[in-house]
Amino acid sequence: MRSTGSSSASKIKSVMVPGAAAPAGINTIKSLKLASYKGKIIATDSSNLAAGFFMATSHEVMPEACNEKEYKKRLFEVVKKYGVQVLMPSSGFDIYEYSKYRKELQEEFGAVAVVSDPESLEVCRDKALTFETLDGKFETAFTTRDPNKVKAFPVIAKPRFGKGSENIFKLDDEKDLAYVTSKFKEGTMIFQEYLAGQEYTIDVLSDLDKKPLLSVPRIRLQTRGGISTVGRIKRDKKIESECLRIAKHIGIRGPCCIQMKEISKEDPTPRLIEINPRMGGGTIFTTLAGANFPSMILEMVAGAKKLEMPTISEITVARYFEEVIVREPKSQNEPSKLLMLTD
Repeated sequence: MRSTGSSSASKIKSVMVPGAAAPAGINTIKSLKLASYKGKIIATDSSNLAAGFFMATSHEVMPEACNEKEYKKRLFEVVKKYGVQVLMPSSGFDIYEYSKYRKELQEEFGAVAVVSDPESLEVCRDKALTFETLDGKFETAFTTRDPNKVKAFPVIAKPRFGKGSENIFKLDDEKDLAYVTSKFKEGTMIFQEYLAGQEYTIDVLSDLDKKPLLSVPRIRLQTRGGISTVGRIKRDKKIESECLRIAKHIGIRGPCCIQMKEISKEDPTPRLIEINPRMGGGTIFTTLAGANFPSMILEMVAGAKKLEMPTISEITVARYFEEVIVREPKSQNEPSKLLMLTD
């Protein structure tokens, strides 16, 4: 999706990227650089050793988002300090505060937080509510909060409000089910139909008026800690159309990543697993395939009059770690910004 003529994105002089310690934040910065973005990139995180800090123009350490009063004060300070025009949805924590203060940020500073409304975020955050909202309207995996409704094994147990792959269990029998129900407080886990087929993550982008624009599926060939480390872009009109409909039904603004899995090798029907209403840890795969979501977001905020859908290449991407050597300030008088000692 590109504007014709000169890039409208050049009107955006300052972008804030939260979650700079995690793949989604780091890859948002990478995507902006791949688009030759010339403005300021302000990376934020609660850790002063966030890897994304060393890729950005400037960085700021933030309080934990759960400390709402401190977080709001610091957020507004940083937005004002750098004249931030766009707040990117690249953190599973910050997006809730961005959404809550979206109107205030725009009215006070002219800063656009490209996030969904609180009600839509809650549908995605609460995995039980996700399926209560979508069941019967879309192909979804059977999901329940009630362990007594589990009638077939294997089944997947996972936190109702979890992130990544923490506390996810494959339960093979009643004994496993009893263990999980005894270990976790009632109502905190969901039990989901086990799907043995191919797993997909689909990156979806909607405009600022919540109109779905683009859907790019990728096969998760390998994952580590819930993050895709090897993936392949695979166009599939049925999956793409279904995910556009899901995004519209929930009311997504900006990006989201939707996870689906086929029932089995014998039955390749894809069913919804979960929705993350932000940039995903593997969204860089979609950037490299031709659809640079962060750059597209800048064009939308800048008011590009004509947008073109990009050509998507069916590529395979493998990821690896990179190292950065840093040093702490030697004294209190030295700037708090950590210095990168290697290129």
